[in-house]
Amino acid sequence: MRNIRNISLIAAIMATTGLVQPVMAQDDDSEGPKFKFTPAGRILTDGALYFPDGDGFADGVAIPDVRLGGKATYGNWMAKIDVGYGFGKLSMKDVFIQYSFNDHNLIKAGYFVHQFGLQAATSSSMKPQMEAPTTDTYFAGTARNLGIQYVYDKGDFFAGVSALCGTNITTPASDYGKVSVGGTTRLVWRPYHEVGQVVQVGMSGWYQTAMHEKEEVDGKPVVSPGFFDFSATFPTRVDKVSMLGANVDNARGMVKLSPELLLSKDRFALEGQYYYMNVNRKDGLPSYTAQGVYGIVRGLLIGDSSYGYSHADAGLATPGPKTLEFVVGYNYTNGSCSKANIMGGITNDYSLTLNYYINKYIIARLRYSYTDVRNSAVMHDRHVNIIQARIQFKF
Repeated sequence: MRNIRNISLIAAIMATTGLVQPVMAQDDDSEGPKFKFTPAGRILTDGALYFPDGDGFADGVAIPDVRLGGKATYGNWMAKIDVGYGFGKLSMKDVFIQYSFNDHNLIKAGYFVHQFGLQAATSSSMKPQMEAPTTDTYFAGTARNLGIQYVYDKGDFFAGVSALCGTNITTPASDYGKVSVGGTTRLVWRPYHEVGQVVQVGMSGWYQTAMHEKEEVDGKPVVSPGFFDFSATFPTRVDKVSMLGANVDNARGMVKLSPELLLSKDRFALEGQYYYMNVNRKDGLPSYTAQGVYGIVRGLLIGDSSYGYSHADAGLATPGPKTLEFVVGYNYTNGSCSKANIMGGITNDYSLTLNYYINKYIIARLRYSYTDVRNSAVMHDRHVNIIQARIQFKF
């Protein structure tokens, strides 16, 4: 109830200040920059069936994500804030300030998803498979981080470069004792990037020092040894069931590499991404390595006759209204490293998704997936078939 009151308070503040108007701008006649605020939000309504069930799986329905926020612009400046609510908890999503030098160069700072791989081109609610690939979730490829990012987007080239501070937006740096820092980059070459024809290859890299936290030893605060935690649940939001999990202790730093491929011709498209990760450790302990890959084939059945392209994201554009799309996908993730004796788990996922883009605000999705897991420290060997449906409203 407290969280519901918090959301109501946010909405009330926005209403009393006029921020819930579709567009709020200066009404003077000056030729200078205009201030404009555009509210934004989303609601996801999911239903799911699982077989075999048990082990935490129960058929049901849920509203896993409710968002409320908005975007303000003034000249070349833009600011965005998003507050999320799901399963009784409030959480901060995108919170950043952005400055555009021109149509091809921008810089932004705050808490957001930094450019790393093809999955960075779509938000969590706009994934063509309904859910992000398990590999991307396990590797935290598109997790939000505090940092600053520069983006270059012109012609055949796209680049995103970030400096990261690995702290949580709700936790002061002093609580960690020693802050994790790092950087990412995504470099893309796209010799063809027009409606109905896309050829794109890219490479992303990520380096980050180990995470730390304060501990009490003999009544005195000390900084823990470096560590990284990796985890992923089964690809569904109605139930949250752990599938992969690894704690890498005595860590020094982490390196992630990810090549990507995007091909599109008229009604069909192919997307894929490979992930490799190595965590270097102290005291002569063997490094922890993990890898994964996903690939999807997309096709337009009715409606649009060709896939469009989104320059700002370096990915395919969302299909237009009254378009029906099918998506066939495969994901493999190996988080088990026998050399380091860390069994994060191995999983395969096969899926078929139908997306109907009713209009620019509403999308209906239906997905079937088969997922198996083995050699995992957080789940015994098992498999599950999942049928899930979603109606999402986004503005």
